[in-house]
Amino acid sequence: MTQREIGNVLRERRKKLGVNQQTLADLAGVAVNTVVAIERGEGNPQLATLLTILDTLGLQMDINIKRLEYETM
Repeated sequence: MTQREIGNVLRERRKKLGVNQQTLADLAGVAVNTVVAIERGEGNPQLATLLTILDTLGLQMDINIKRLEYETM
């Protein structure tokens, strides 16, 4: 999922809940500029910030981490 797609999901959920960007920022404890940037797919938010906003909106993110095995020569 791209940053823009994540931002779109957050924006849609926020609007569905009837919450404006300032209120979301206040509830999540982040700056409104952070919410605006994430919704636009801009910047590079810290994972903790993104997870806090997702939690505030009642969303969660699944992360798959794969261990790459390299063959030795």
